[in-house]
Amino acid sequence: QVTLTESGGAVVRAGMGARLSCRTRPRTFLRNAVGWYRQAPGKEREFVAGITRYSEDTKYSTSVRGRFTITRDNARDTADLEMNNLRPEDTAVYFCNVGAYADLTNPKTFTSWGQGTQVTVSS
Repeated sequence: QVTLTESGGAVVRAGMGARLSCRTRPRTFLRNAVGWYRQAPGKEREFVAGITRYSEDTKYSTSVRGRFTITRDNARDTADLEMNNLRPEDTAVYFCNVGAYADLTNPKTFTSWGQGTQVTVSS
């Protein structure tokens, strides 16, 4: 079972930014790509962003492309999600997970999740 810890959740106003961080065990982190996901109330969990093991490629959902940036620091075993120009529709609990890069866009791939971190954007 993978241990995942998300942090950085915030309450912000529309147009502001926030930075989330994801951490897991070093061996797990280094062997895998990392994805960020979110789940809004009453909605299914959805893919937000993904990054390969050595940061050579990233991908984003259409709704966040150009506003969010995913990065990772393999020396610190962390993956961050920089969120800019936040909108009320970005309000959700944000989660991260690790796995094969090709599988990241399907949240149903994963059976184990962390607690997530809440991001609330007011208008």
